[in-house]
Amino acid sequence: MATHTRLEEHPDIMAMRAHYAEVSARPQLQAAEGLTLLTGLYLAISPWVVGFNGNPLAISNLVTGIALAVLALGFGSVYERTFGMGWVAAGIGAWTIVSPWAVQHASATTGTIVSNTITGAVAVILGLTTTAMASRSRT
Repeated sequence: MATHTRLEEHPDIMAMRAHYAEVSARPQLQAAEGLTLLTGLYLAISPWVVGFNGNPLAISNLVTGIALAVLALGFGSVYERTFGMGWVAAGIGAWTIVSPWAVQHASATTGTIVSNTITGAVAVILGLTTTAMASRSRT
């Protein structure tokens, strides 16, 4: 039985990393990464685009948008370590959909609700797509 001095040198780990490097080179995943990054950036600037800056929802959108953009950068640069994080993007999207009611209660405007609902739905779809690609690549 062979012993390995470092975990990174184990043949299974090396094969898995090579496989995920191959998967991350696929155009579908690269498109999902890019769209997730753009969705996160839009979510971060949406309070100023839609015109609801200066309230708690604006802070929520800024923080979750930056988190989504950073997550997308992780997908692009170290996919072999972040492939299972697509569910986080879907969770951020779900929060984005419900946040106008959870954060602003009755003072949410139609523009706020529409912007957050569409942006959140896109984030959910992209997160689930990334998760599905990771699941398919493991088989």
